[in-house]
Amino acid sequence: MIITFGALAVFFLSIVVILMLSWIRDRTFSDYAVGGRSFDARFQAMSFLNTYFPGAVITAFGGMAASVGALSFYFVTYTMLTVVLMYLMAKPVWVWGKAFDLRTQSDLLALRFGSRHIRPISAVLGIVTGLPWLIMGMLSLGFLFQHLSLQSLSFENAVIVGVVVIAFRQIWTVWMGMRGVVISDMAQGLVAYVGGSAILVGMIAWMVTAKGITFASLDPKMLSIPGLGSAEGPLFVFSLLLTGTIGGWCWPAIFVRLYTADGVRSLKKSAALAVPLALVFATALLVFGMLGSQILGVAEKPDEVIFIVSLEAGGLWLLALAGVVVMAASMGNIDGHIQATGAQLANDLVGTYWTLDHRQLIVVAKGGMVVLTLFSAWLATLDLPALFAIAILAYQGVIQLAVPQFLGLFWKRGNAVGAIAGMSVGFALVIVLEYFYPMSLPWAYGLTSGLIALAANLAIYVAAAYLIPQTDEERQRVDGLFARIEDVSPAAAEAPPPPDAAATRLPA
Repeated sequence: MIITFGALAVFFLSIVVILMLSWIRDRTFSDYAVGGRSFDARFQAMSFLNTYFPGAVITAFGGMAASVGALSFYFVTYTMLTVVLMYLMAKPVWVWGKAFDLRTQSDLLALRFGSRHIRPISAVLGIVTGLPWLIMGMLSLGFLFQHLSLQSLSFENAVIVGVVVIAFRQIWTVWMGMRGVVISDMAQGLVAYVGGSAILVGMIAWMVTAKGITFASLDPKMLSIPGLGSAEGPLFVFSLLLTGTIGGWCWPAIFVRLYTADGVRSLKKSAALAVPLALVFATALLVFGMLGSQILGVAEKPDEVIFIVSLEAGGLWLLALAGVVVMAASMGNIDGHIQATGAQLANDLVGTYWTLDHRQLIVVAKGGMVVLTLFSAWLATLDLPALFAIAILAYQGVIQLAVPQFLGLFWKRGNAVGAIAGMSVGFALVIVLEYFYPMSLPWAYGLTSGLIALAANLAIYVAAAYLIPQTDEERQRVDGLFARIEDVSPAAAEAPPPPDAAATRLPA
């Protein structure tokens, strides 16, 4: 354990040193919430990856590849499509964010639809659906510490140890806000996705050469995906792809990354940098999981495939390195989720109805982050189902934000009534359908509850857009917002907000 926990301690202390050396006092709540909109493409790309690929992805989707095989490759496809969406969304989100001092995803919806009430509703939806991923991050730490203790800790005790460590890490997240998150994402991302990809490729090579495991060694069922006549239904894979693609940018913790860049060009360049890194890492992880299913012990505990294989392939040192990779990915995602949620609690829930100054907003955000850390840690100790099942369920709920978000960015029609009603009905429908038909709906040819609810959400939004006509004042306001996007000059993109920007950001 000196080797395994020693490697983890060295990595942890390295991150703390980096954070201490880079500390800058935040002058405003916007500095605290979005890092002063000051990061270039390299930091943006790694910050996106360190939030999008948590440690739970390594355990959950590695476990999914080890248990169901080729179906897990939908993860690679929707990851690539998510990065394409990042390129398309970059300009409108960053331009409005800079001009109107937007700090959260809910801020953007409030600005676009001219309603303060959409802010808390969308924030609650994002927080509730993000909680399962936060819990999964805690659970992945349980697997990590159990294996690094060489099974001397029970899983329950390992989860507690992991939670204590990550809670201690939150001292710097609470203290430094988004700036600390993005700076640490660079170091953590290099370890998790560059170093992690190298480790995964190395273990794949070991399984092929030393163990003789290839795709030909796998059960043929591992190489098939659900289609016509399958129990899941012919549209099940399509549902997973579409849900993953549009859901990626609905997570508040990921969406806020669009605000932290120093310009539109950096955001678009970061998308180009993220594509090869994401493609190599995701593909290596899933190939590794599929081949790793043939290693003794993995079939019974697929979520722990990276720890089981690394110990057999390279002993304690490789297990320690695999643990560092999972910790690096987990820290980035958990930090990002907790920081973004704290900002939402202050900005979108409390700040919507009470006027708070910079210091008060930061106090509320920090308090919310502490409470969220403790609450998610408690939930992580409960008996929960397979991790990838939790991941899929969370996506069904969060994609209900997609209708007002994407249509609001690219279509001038639409109003607050349709946005609020559509999201609310869609989310309620997800809960009902998931209760009766978990995973997929047989009578809907394998469509998931999230897509059925999304169709109802969309119908309500479009109907309200045409049945409730915009007033002349509202039309002019929306035209003005889109005019900022259409003017491609850098001066327009970074122009100061109009005199009534504060009123626009917090509409009556």
